[in-house]
Amino acid sequence: MKSNNINELKDILLYDDVVLSINSNIDLLFSLIPELKYMVGFDQKHPHHHLDVWQHTLLALSFSLNDFDIRLSLLLHDIGKPFSYQDEEVRHFRNHAVVSKMMSYDILKRLDFDDDFIDKICYLIEKHDSIITDKDVKKDYELEYKRYEIQKCDALAHNPDKLDKRIKYLYKAKKMFY
Repeated sequence: MKSNNINELKDILLYDDVVLSINSNIDLLFSLIPELKYMVGFDQKHPHHHLDVWQHTLLALSFSLNDFDIRLSLLLHDIGKPFSYQDEEVRHFRNHAVVSKMMSYDILKRLDFDDDFIDKICYLIEKHDSIITDKDVKKDYELEYKRYEIQKCDALAHNPDKLDKRIKYLYKAKKMFY
């Protein structure tokens, strides 16, 4: 039964037009991962974000390579935002990557993914906002390349008027892989 859940999730996320696939299978996706519902309509109230958490996630996914690790990580990378925000002059999400990682761990365990896979996805989620170093790339080129792709998709889904700093970082980071 649980492996069927994994296969259904893979079918949704590995469709060429992943956003169309998610929207066409939204009830199934929300039955597999009900925690995603909290992202829908959750206003980020931050100048670097022009979309709610769910729409930001879908836009990030629209830029992604057709790779299950990347797409699953993007689907879950901000799942903790509705549970880790601080309303100040501007809304902040300090520690959202750790909260997202912890929630994702529970979700992936419930869906019966194996421990090594869970560790990899949780790493990608926790580090989706952290700078990639040469040392990281030398340690695990393939994993860090996926992390770079996640960061690129996430950045492209931010407010286009506030992308300069992220684009400069991505340009510099990309050089580590080529």
